[in-house]
Amino acid sequence: MKKSNFVALIMGSVSGVFFALGMCMATLPEWNAFRPGIIMGCFGMVIALVTVFVWRRMEHKEPIRITVKAVAATIVAIIGTLCLGIGMCMTMVWAQLVTGIIVGVVGIAVLLMLIPVCKGIK
Repeated sequence: MKKSNFVALIMGSVSGVFFALGMCMATLPEWNAFRPGIIMGCFGMVIALVTVFVWRRMEHKEPIRITVKAVAATIVAIIGTLCLGIGMCMTMVWAQLVTGIIVGVVGIAVLLMLIPVCKGIK
């Protein structure tokens, strides 16, 4: 395993743990830790972004160029992820089973739209 991949693996794992624990803290009312959970989740996201830049730097790759296609893919990914997450919260936390499943399936469908957005249709 190359050193750049190992560093990305460690940093990605750490960011995932911080993000997941932060979101658990924020969404579980029994823990009474909404604000610290949001802070910890944001810290996990920052570490994930730093991981991308560190890995690209170690691989001697060019910086990421922002294009219309990249912005569109990011917007579709954010919308799909939020729909899926809201559907899961509706099902598990707010006890709205049918509505949560519908919103979650819509989120999955939006995330599936990433394939033609990123790869294109030939």
